[in-house]
Amino acid sequence: MASSLILVLVSSLAFFSTISEAQTYPPIVDGLSFNFYECICPHAEFIIRNFLSTAFKSNISLAAGLLRIHFHDCFVQGCDGSVLLDGTASDPSEKDQLPNLTLQPAAFKAINDIKALLDQACGQVVSCADIAALAARDSVYLSGGPNYKVPLGRRDSLTFASRNATLAGLPAPTSNVTTLLEVFNKINLDTTDLVTLSGGHTIGRAHCSSFNNRLFPSQDPTMNKSFAKNLYLTCPTNTTVNTTVNDIRSPNAFDNKYYVDLMNREGLFTSDQDMYTDSRTKPTVTSFAINQSLFFENFVYSIVKMGQVSVLTGDQGEIRANCSAPNPTTKFLWSVVDGEEREKLAY
Repeated sequence: MASSLILVLVSSLAFFSTISEAQTYPPIVDGLSFNFYECICPHAEFIIRNFLSTAFKSNISLAAGLLRIHFHDCFVQGCDGSVLLDGTASDPSEKDQLPNLTLQPAAFKAINDIKALLDQACGQVVSCADIAALAARDSVYLSGGPNYKVPLGRRDSLTFASRNATLAGLPAPTSNVTTLLEVFNKINLDTTDLVTLSGGHTIGRAHCSSFNNRLFPSQDPTMNKSFAKNLYLTCPTNTTVNTTVNDIRSPNAFDNKYYVDLMNREGLFTSDQDMYTDSRTKPTVTSFAINQSLFFENFVYSIVKMGQVSVLTGDQGEIRANCSAPNPTTKFLWSVVDGEEREKLAY
């Protein structure tokens, strides 16, 4: 028993030692903190990373799936786990709406599996919204990207957003920079955040339907001809349901090659390639293509900033027992003092 405890402590120390202390973070929202679970679930982050380290060995595409869930959650109703909720035939949820239909079922299952492990280890104290944020961080790091601290203490929403709110919050891959900036600015993300967070496309796959506007009825002139020729092999018609990698240079590695793709006119979506065409975003694309460390530094800042959009904290929301459904009739109110949850009261 003692040796097992020592192993966990050593592993936890190794986990945190990989995070650079020199990293710059945005201001932290009241109610969130880097050590929120230090007393009530001290090994939460280690448990999540250990689970994902194993899961990625058999399914590396899961990393991109988890990263996308965090993005899609935060852009609609804030980072509150609302995208995780199941709907019904008469009341479809966020995940049932068009922009979310390509989110991986395996990624949703992974979050529920992690939730079960954490509840077993600590009780019902870690929110699904926090799990989504931590799983996104570990997806980045375990794919070769930067390690970083995540402010924690989010609560889960009781409801999901409407169809209109979901569509408004998630810009289509056919969007240009102007449209993208309008969406980003509504949640206080700026031009640098747009270019930086788009770098998440350095991992993952895309359906032909997401970029066939650049192939049919004719090839987009901003697209590299050789690149387009290969895409036509995967997507021979505008009704093809195949998929291809987002980043042709290193599809499973979180690196800066996505920006190199854009400079070579090999961006997949309009929303990608337009960033190298638009004068407002082109200089940042070029800087990140040349300097991966600069991209990593900015990515940490921007994703932590994004991860705090309209969060629920304190006595707002709840901590779900099942990430796919609100808690039944009994809800719990936590008394929080200095980041530590002291008391649990049913009401």
